[in-house]
Amino acid sequence: MAGKILTQKIDVQQSFPLLKGNYALVVRFLTKRFIWEYDPTLESTYRHQANIDDEVVTMEILDTAGQEDTIQREGHMRWGEGFVLVYDITDRGSFEEVLPLKNILDEVKKPKNVTLILVGNKADLDHSRQVSTEEGEKLATELACAFYECSACTGEGNITEIFYELCREVRRRRMVQGKTRRRSSTTHVKQAINKMLTKISS
Repeated sequence: MAGKILTQKIDVQQSFPLLKGNYALVVRFLTKRFIWEYDPTLESTYRHQANIDDEVVTMEILDTAGQEDTIQREGHMRWGEGFVLVYDITDRGSFEEVLPLKNILDEVKKPKNVTLILVGNKADLDHSRQVSTEEGEKLATELACAFYECSACTGEGNITEIFYELCREVRRRRMVQGKTRRRSSTTHVKQAINKMLTKISS
C-alpha cells in the first residue's frame, strides 16, 4: 500500500540468560555484518523500515539482554506484538528454556494468541550440535509457529526472511482481530436496533 507505513513491535527474546548470538542476529539482519565483540548484557532497541509485499513497514526491534528481572521481562512482552524466540543449537539448555518462555508469554499476553517465530542460531557449528533440526521442527509444530535455523556469524539461512515472515504474521493477526471487532460491533448495533423496535412495537 503506497504511502501507508505500518509500525510493528518485534521483541527478540533469547531463551537463556547471556546466550550470545541474539544481538548478533539482529545486527546481521540490520547491517548484513557480524559483530564479534559486544556486551551481551545490554538491551537495545532499533527502528528499521522495509518494503514487505509492497507495503512499507517500520519495525521497532527490541533485543532483550536476557538478564531482566520478572517485571522488566513482562514489560517487554506486553510491548511486543511479534516475538523471535532464539536458542543456540549447540546448547541444549537454551532449547529447553523455549517452552517455559512461551508459557510466560501466553500468560502475559492473555487472552491474545502470541505471534512468534522459533529460531535455532549457530547453524555454522553443526559439528557441536546438541539440538537436531528435527527437534526444532517438532517444537515449532507444538508452538504452531514457523521455524528457521540460521547463523548470525556466517549469514547462513535466510535471516531477513525470519523478520519479514514475523511481520506478515503480525499483519495477519491484526486483520483477523480487526474483522472480529467489526463483526462484534455490527452484532451490538443489530441488538440495539432490535431492542428499540421491540420497545416501539410494545
